[in-house]
Amino acid sequence: MSKKFTGRVRVLHYGVSAGALALAMYAGAAAAQTAQAPAAASEEVEAVVVTGFRASLANALDVKRRENDLVDVIKAQDIADFPDLNLAESLQRVPGVSIDRDGGEGRTITVRGLNADFTVVRLNGLEAIATTGGKDGSGGANRSRQFDFSIFASELFNSVTVRKSTSASNEEGSLGAIVDMQAARPFDFSKFTMSASGKIGWNDLSRKSDPRYTFLVSDRWDTGIGEIGALVSVAYATRAQREEGSSTGRWENPSVRFNSSTAFPCTGAAYNPVSGPPLTCAQIGTVVGGTTPTTTAAAGTANNLWHPRIPRYGRLDYDQKRLGVTGSLQWRPTDRSTLTLDAMLAKFTNNRDETYLEIISFSRSGAGLPQTDVVNYTADSKGTLIKGTFDDVDARVEYRHDDLKTEFNQFVLTYDTKFGDAGHLNVVYGQSRSIQDNPVQTTFSFDRYDSDNYSYDYSGNDKLPNFNYGFDPTNPANYQYSASNALGDASLLRLRPSKAVNTFKTFRADVDYEIINGFKLRYGGVYKKYGFNSWEKRLYSRNLASTGTTFTAEAAFGLPAGTTIADVSRVITGFGRGLDLPAGVPTSWLAPDLEKLKTKLGYDCNCINANGDFRLSVANQLGALRQITEKDTSFYLQGDFDYDIANIPVRGNIGVRWVKTEQDALGHYNTGSVTTPVSTPFGTISTTVPTDGIQQTSRQYTKTLPALNISAQPFENFYVRFAAAKAMTRPQLQNLTPGFTAISQANQTLTRGNPELNPMMSKNLDLSFEWYPDKETLLSVGFFQKDIKSFIQTSAITMPWGETELSNSLLSNGNTVDTLFTVTTQINTPGGKLKGFEVSLQRPFTFLPAPFDSFGGIVNYTHVQSDIQYVISNPVYSGTPRVQVTPAVLLTQPLINLSPDAFNATLYYEKGPLKARVSASYRDPYLIQVAPSGTNNNDVRIKEKTMNIDTQVSYNFGNFTITLEGINLTDQADSKLDDSTRMISEEYVHYGRQFYLGFKWKY
Repeated sequence: MSKKFTGRVRVLHYGVSAGALALAMYAGAAAAQTAQAPAAASEEVEAVVVTGFRASLANALDVKRRENDLVDVIKAQDIADFPDLNLAESLQRVPGVSIDRDGGEGRTITVRGLNADFTVVRLNGLEAIATTGGKDGSGGANRSRQFDFSIFASELFNSVTVRKSTSASNEEGSLGAIVDMQAARPFDFSKFTMSASGKIGWNDLSRKSDPRYTFLVSDRWDTGIGEIGALVSVAYATRAQREEGSSTGRWENPSVRFNSSTAFPCTGAAYNPVSGPPLTCAQIGTVVGGTTPTTTAAAGTANNLWHPRIPRYGRLDYDQKRLGVTGSLQWRPTDRSTLTLDAMLAKFTNNRDETYLEIISFSRSGAGLPQTDVVNYTADSKGTLIKGTFDDVDARVEYRHDDLKTEFNQFVLTYDTKFGDAGHLNVVYGQSRSIQDNPVQTTFSFDRYDSDNYSYDYSGNDKLPNFNYGFDPTNPANYQYSASNALGDASLLRLRPSKAVNTFKTFRADVDYEIINGFKLRYGGVYKKYGFNSWEKRLYSRNLASTGTTFTAEAAFGLPAGTTIADVSRVITGFGRGLDLPAGVPTSWLAPDLEKLKTKLGYDCNCINANGDFRLSVANQLGALRQITEKDTSFYLQGDFDYDIANIPVRGNIGVRWVKTEQDALGHYNTGSVTTPVSTPFGTISTTVPTDGIQQTSRQYTKTLPALNISAQPFENFYVRFAAAKAMTRPQLQNLTPGFTAISQANQTLTRGNPELNPMMSKNLDLSFEWYPDKETLLSVGFFQKDIKSFIQTSAITMPWGETELSNSLLSNGNTVDTLFTVTTQINTPGGKLKGFEVSLQRPFTFLPAPFDSFGGIVNYTHVQSDIQYVISNPVYSGTPRVQVTPAVLLTQPLINLSPDAFNATLYYEKGPLKARVSASYRDPYLIQVAPSGTNNNDVRIKEKTMNIDTQVSYNFGNFTITLEGINLTDQADSKLDDSTRMISEEYVHYGRQFYLGFKWKY
C-alpha cells in the first residue's frame, strides 16, 4: 500500500489486555520450566487428566513438535468441537491465516499475505477444488483454482493441518501453504462411538432462527479376516442471513480517463435545472473527449470532482442450506496393513435476493450524466463532490434473485502397508468433482426518468450518506417498466444462468525405507488429471427502435396491456436496523416482485411468447464457454535424517521434486454477429446472433523443485527450524483461456487470455524458534521470506498476428499474419519479495492461584510486507512497424489480500464441567484490486480493517453438554474504500450478531 495508506493497527491499539495476557503467559511458562526438576524427583506425582479444549490444544502441539516441516494444527476431540460457521472461520485461529468473508461468513483464506490463489487444499489427502458463487462486489462466482471453504460444515473434520514449509514429498502448487483437512475414520476411535449435536441459531439483524444438526456413529470389529471399522457422519444446517448497507459502484471523475459517464452539461437544452438557479460553465466545468478526456475541466468544478457512480442503499437476503456426509470403511487384515475407503458428499445451497434503491444516471453516458443538471454542490479538500443537489436524474429500484448450488463429492481408496523390517508403502487413488450451478439469475428493475430535486450528502459520514430522492420511493405510480432507451437506460430484464464443473483424478504412490539407522529414503510419484469447464447463457440483444443498427442487451419488453407496476411489485420495509441511518433516509421502497412478474410475463420459459423473447443461449456469452484439461505428473526423491551432531539432536529432510504439466485449453470467442429478424406474437423484432469462433491450444512445461527442512534441538524442549524450498503456483484458469474478448483490425489491437503463461515461482526461506516448556505450552517466533518470480498481471505487448494462433480468417483492413498487433493480456512479470514474521504464545494459567489457574490463553501475531510493481497503465505502441511511444506506468503496492498486521487471541476457562472461551481475530486493511483501468481510475480498492469477536460457553452433564455460542459479537461491518489518497467509501454493509444455543451428546 502507498505510504498514505497507513491503516496499520497493532495489538496495543486495542488496549493492554493482549500484551498483559502474553506477558503473564511467558512468565508462567518460565516458572513452570524452572519448577519441573523438583517434581521429577518426587516419587509420586499426581496425574492431571487434561480434557476438552485444552486436550485438543495439547494434541495439536504434539503434532507440531514431531513434524519435520513447519506446520500448525487444529484438532477436534469430537465432531462438534469446532464452534465456527465453516472451516474458514476455524482456520483464522492459526498463526498467519486470515480469512475473506462473503455474505457474513468466511469464504477463502490468506496465509502469510498470500491469497487463495497461492494455496493448495487437500481433502483426505488429495488435492481438491470446491467452488461456489458470491455477490458481484465480492468477486462473484469462483472460476479459478481458489477453494471456497464456505461449502463445508466445520463439524465434518476432526483435524486441519496448515503446512507453511514444503518438502519434496509434498505436492507442488502452493507458494503460501498446503491445507490438509482430514475427516474422521473408524480407527481414530478405540471403541464404539456415537455422538450427536443440535443447535438453534438466531441473528439479531435477520431475526430468523437457524438450526444445525450433526451425527456421528463409528465402530470397529475383530473378525476372522482382520479388524474392520465403519464410520458415518452427517452435518446439516440452515441459515437465513441478512446484509444491509450502502454502496457507490465506485467513484469517478469526468475529467479523468476510464470514466463511464462523460460529463455534466452546463449549457443548451440539456441544462435546465428547476430546483434552483442555473450555475455557470465556470462553476460546472467543461470537458472534451468523453471517457478519455482531451480537455479537462478546471480544478474544483463539478466536472473535475469525484462523484459516486451508483449511490444507493441495499439489502441482501441469503437462504443457506449446508449438508455434509462423510463415510469411511477400514480393514486391517494384519497389524502391518490397512485398507481405507473414504467418501465425502457436500451440498451447499446459498440462494440470494438483492434489492436496491439507486440513482444510475451518474454512471451513464448519453441520456445519463450528460442530461443530469447540477443545481448546487460542495467539494471537499480531496477533490470529491461530497454533497450536491441534482435535477433530471434517473432513479431505479432493482431486484435480483440467484439460485446458487454447489455439490462436491469425493472418494479416496488408500492402501497402507509395512514391508520387510523397515519399509513402508502408501498407495492412494481418488476422484473428486465440484459442480457449481447457478440455474437462476434473474434481475428486473423499475425506473424513473428525469427526476428532480435529488440530493446526496456524504460529508457527515461517507459510509452512511444522506439521500433525498424528491419523490415517494414506495409509490408504484412513480415508476415505469420501460422497453425504450429514449430517456435513459431501458429497464432491466437480465437472465444469466451459469454452471462450472471442476474434476480431479489422482493416483499417488509413496515408499519409504530406513536403509540405515537414522536415515530414511523416500521416493514416489503422483499423477493428477484436472478438468474444468464452464458456460453462461444470456438473452439475445435486440434493436429497441424501428430503425437503426443499435442493439441493446438485456432490455425489458414491457408489461402486458392492463398490467400496472402495482400489479407486479411489492414494498421492501424495515431497512436500516442497527445502521444508525441519517434522518430522512428512506427505510422502505418499491421493488419488482419476481414471482408476480413470472406469472404475468412467463419470462422463465426459455422461449418466445406473447410477452417477449426470453430465449437463452450460450452464444450470447461466448467468453464464458471454456474448457481446460491439465495433466500433472511428478516424481520425488527425499532423504529423512535423524542424528545427533555435536550432542545436538538434528532431524529433517532434503529432496527434490520433478514436475511435468500438460495443459489443453479451449476457448470460444465472438467473430462477429448476424442481424436476424425474429417473428413474435407482438410483431417482428431485429436481434443479433453472435458467430462462434473456437481456439484450442496445448502446451507443457517442466520444473525442478528442491526442498530442505532442518529441525535442531540445542536445548531440552527448544527447537530451531530452518526450511528452504523452490515452489510454484500454476496460473489461474481465467488467465489461460484462449480466444479473445475484444479486437480492432483498424487499430491492430487485441485483448485476450494467455494460454502460454508460465507458473509463478518462488524461493522460500523459513527460520523459526520454538520452546515447549511442557506439553501444553508453546512460545515460538518465526521469520519467513518468499522471493516471488514470474508474477502474473495484465499488460500490453506486441506480437505478429501469426503468433496469436487465432484464425487468419479474422484478418481484415489489409492486415496479414506478419502485422504487429498490440495485445493486452496476462504476462509474467518480475514480482518481488515478501517478508514477515510470526509470534505465537500458548499457555494454560496453571501457575496462577485459584480460580485463575483454570484459565488459559493463545495469542499469535503476524507481520508481513511486500512490494510489487503493478502495471496500472499499459505501454502504448504506434507506427509501422509498431514501436513503443509511451512506456508503462508502474505503481508499487503490496500484494493483493495482504494485511501488514494480523493477530488472533483466545482466552479460555476450563474447570470441571464448565468450559468457556472468547476469541478475537484482527487483520489490517488490505488491497482487493490494483487496476485503475477497471476501477474508473481509482488507483486501488481497499478492504478496511476488521476485528471479529466470538465466544462459546458449555456445561457438561456426563455424556450430555449444553452449549451457548456468540459469533461476530460486535457486529463487525464489511467496509471497502476507493483510492489510496481519497480513501472514500465504496461499500459499507453489516450482517448482525449470530447466537446459537445447543447440545452435544456422546456415547
